[in-house]
Amino acid sequence: MRALAGIGLGLRHEFLEDLQNTTRAIDFLEIVPEMWLRPSQRGWLEPVADRWPVVPHSIHLSIGGPDPIDAQFVCVINEIVRRLDAPFYSDHLCYSSVGGLQTGELLPLPFSDEAIDHVVARCRELAGMLEVPLVLENPTYYSVMPGSTMDEAVFINRILDEADCGMLLDVNNVYVNARNHGYDAHAFIDRMPLDRVRQIHLAGHLHDRQLDTLVDNHGSAVVDDVWALYRYTLAKAGWLIPTIIEWDNNLPTLDRVIDEVDRAREHAAVALAGVKT
Repeated sequence: MRALAGIGLGLRHEFLEDLQNTTRAIDFLEIVPEMWLRPSQRGWLEPVADRWPVVPHSIHLSIGGPDPIDAQFVCVINEIVRRLDAPFYSDHLCYSSVGGLQTGELLPLPFSDEAIDHVVARCRELAGMLEVPLVLENPTYYSVMPGSTMDEAVFINRILDEADCGMLLDVNNVYVNARNHGYDAHAFIDRMPLDRVRQIHLAGHLHDRQLDTLVDNHGSAVVDDVWALYRYTLAKAGWLIPTIIEWDNNLPTLDRVIDEVDRAREHAAVALAGVKT
């Protein structure tokens, strides 16, 4: 398996040609595997995967949903994992399908004992199907679901501990949720099991001024407050957790996204300047 290290970006089809020609520093790439399933698209991945480590990050697993785990989908994921020699497979701590239909959304779960039991059981089932470890991302949510009996941090910690899963820590999502729901983002990071974090996401968001709500849209540069939270996270962790810049909408040039990769590298150096290696 190809280990991840450093800082990279989310691969989009629009970047393929320029990516092949770039000489700028990119340490690894992340793909949404559902977007690379056509035979022609799989061929496009080969030269990229030859040059950089690539890790799959999905949106269709629906680990917290009511539908049975899609064994055919897991088989496809295993095939992609083998082709990429990926160290793990990640998706979101949410649900995305109902009645066998994909909603196209990452829908929030109630923060409850029942939801924990359900997700943990499905993680254990999936562990017997996947060929690599499962890693779960903290998603954004815009309202707390009915039936919630605990806060998000307790919910995440219990699932990761009881299912023995890794975590993909989306620092932008932490910031967006903290602002929308009125809690301290730094205190939230303090409660995260950083020893389980296998990867970090950074992205931009927008402010819906009419609703006074931050929206996680992956459509702009990372803001200063999220950079500060990233520095705080790395300093607390004590090492450079492999980090991806996500920019999925309002796509700029590849060079503009790599500018964000360079900025992440600079912020990481500042955060870890006093850490002994």
